Amino acid sequence: MRLVVFSPILILLSLGGCASAVQAEDTAPSKAPPGFWDHWGDGKAELAGYRLKQPRYGQDRSGEAVLVTVTEEFTRAARVKSDGGHGDEYPIIKLNEVRDFQTGIYDYNVLTSSFLALDGSSPLGVPTKVSFSAQEWCGHSYEHFVMSGSGMRRTLHSYFDGEADKDDRHDVPEGAVFADALPLLVRGLSGELVGPGEERTVPFLPSSLDRRLKHEALAWTTAKLKRSSSPQAVSTPAGTWSTYAVTVTPARGPETTYWVEDSAPHRLVKWSRPDGEEGLLTGVMRSPYWSQNREGGESLRAELGLGVPSFLPQTP
Repeated sequence: MRLVVFSPILILLSLGGCASAVQAEDTAPSKAPPGFWDHWGDGKAELAGYRLKQPRYGQDRSGEAVLVTVTEEFTRAARVKSDGGHGDEYPIIKLNEVRDFQTGIYDYNVLTSSFLALDGSSPLGVPTKVSFSAQEWCGHSYEHFVMSGSGMRRTLHSYFDGEADKDDRHDVPEGAVFADALPLLVRGLSGELVGPGEERTVPFLPSSLDRRLKHEALAWTTAKLKRSSSPQAVSTPAGTWSTYAVTVTPARGPETTYWVEDSAPHRLVKWSRPDGEEGLLTGVMRSPYWSQNREGGESLRAELGLGVPSFLPQTP
């Protein structure tokens, strides 16, 4: 089923009483760009480790992030990875963004999964599915979006009062961009979101994590997307990279800048926000990680610049 989006192209969106006009744009399809499968068709995943700073409770917290990027065959009916034999399969690229950070005596474990269609059946900027979960010592929350027809269905389950169980439907504006998918979108893995030196304003849905940490209701706003016109050198624990920068400035909420490797496969090198959030690439590799689950496999974490978890025996 092709995803249908709403008209008119010029849309007024508001959040908290603040409205702004969205530029008229032709919505491009979410589709694998030329040469995509030469790199991403090898049956492996890209694993990227990051040194994470995550602001929480008024302080910058230390942690780690892992971005797992891999292609899969999806089914339209169930919107899950196919084991084969389904007549409604289509290719997607998946991002599992894992964040772990400490807040005093207890930690947070967060996973956001975003799935972008690669067959042109969805608009660029709109994932075919997003799922999010957060666990910490107070409780856990789960949020799930599936695009359907002219909008999306959202399911929410939460430990917190007033958020316990929701199953609702929301419109998806034309030209929309989902923040949860930005680590894929800024890399151009399903089409070019914003060209060199280009600037435009789009309907924007803040990330599931941002809304969760602030206990904010789901609401569309707008954001300005701007890409640098010339390369910039960026140094991280994984080395020095020639990058382009994509800055996302929402009408409300912190601005985020993503630094992306200039050459293919356009790995995400760094992101940062003025509120203190930052991710610095510590290591990257391509791997069939699902088969590297035997005892001793944890040594491969060193290639990602990640330490051995505290609950495992530490090397003297």
